[in-house]
Amino acid sequence: MKRASIYTGSHRLLLCLGPGGVGKTTTASALGMRAALEGRAVDVMTIDPAPRLLDALHLDASIAQPQEVSLESLAVSGGGRLRALKLDPKHTFDAVVNRYAPSRAMAQGILDNRIYRGISNALAGVADYMAMEKLLELYDDPGTSLIVLDTPPAREALDFLGAPERLLDLLNSRATALLGGGLKFSDLAARAVLSAFDRVTGLHLLSDVHAFVRSFEGMYQGFAQRAQRAREILAGPECLVLVITTPEELRVEETAAFIRSLDRAGINIDGLVVNRVAPPMPSRPAKAGASALQKKLERNWRDFAALKRRESAALRILSGMLPAGAMMLAAADLGHEPRSLRDLAEIAGSIDIAKPRRH
Repeated sequence: MKRASIYTGSHRLLLCLGPGGVGKTTTASALGMRAALEGRAVDVMTIDPAPRLLDALHLDASIAQPQEVSLESLAVSGGGRLRALKLDPKHTFDAVVNRYAPSRAMAQGILDNRIYRGISNALAGVADYMAMEKLLELYDDPGTSLIVLDTPPAREALDFLGAPERLLDLLNSRATALLGGGLKFSDLAARAVLSAFDRVTGLHLLSDVHAFVRSFEGMYQGFAQRAQRAREILAGPECLVLVITTPEELRVEETAAFIRSLDRAGINIDGLVVNRVAPPMPSRPAKAGASALQKKLERNWRDFAALKRRESAALRILSGMLPAGAMMLAAADLGHEPRSLRDLAEIAGSIDIAKPRRH
């Protein structure tokens, strides 16, 4: 089973998975920034439709290509670089068609087809598959040494990982063949219904579906080859699978269930990144008197000590979930939502081996 440190150059992909609401996008960005500050050429990609990543990095959400993140304000000189992008499934699907269609005329025919426009904008799973296509594009860029992929929340992550197979199943399904002209005598009723629908509505749906399916002839093999390559990358030694979570009781339970789901799917994790870990315990306030302020300081210290005990217990439980050889890292809680590159850099600098304490 593959194992490597996040900070070595032996891998090319960090796959960030985890429950929603744990700061996964922020943590993925911080991991990417940490690698960039240490000299690597990093691309961070999110397929989360919310623009949190680009907001944190102060980038334009309307641009579908990787955008350079300036690190000059952080006064570092590690020689690395950081780019970020939010997936635009429609733009990526159009690019795939233009790249792999046998001719420009065929590509334009697909792009102009009403069925294609509906599928590329709305079909469930297209965003996931297009993330895989974009991943392959970034992976083949010789100027990129590390890709950090921020995936959907845990409940959708397994669907995301199975996206290539699902889209190929759809394109090769009996329903598509049925609509595309593979109708047998026993299916004439279906053709008659569609033809009648066309006559009543004037939409020419049947002819559009025929044209759509015919236009993809010769491209299925390319889809299958790229799907297989995406699977090989995700299962290969250059990919580290990280689960992002927080030390809250509910999140610990969700993480345990998610790791079990990954295990059933044959996906081994290489590490946990525990986000929003509270700072170390301060010294206990000196008992110099019984003033209201002194009592408040003592009460706050006790509350924080109780929080740290719960946090340490959660970290021990999370540590017990790890397969042999996997790592557990912790990222500091800023006490507020990150609003600047400097905030992200602070989180990035705090990421370190988690050491659960016993009380």
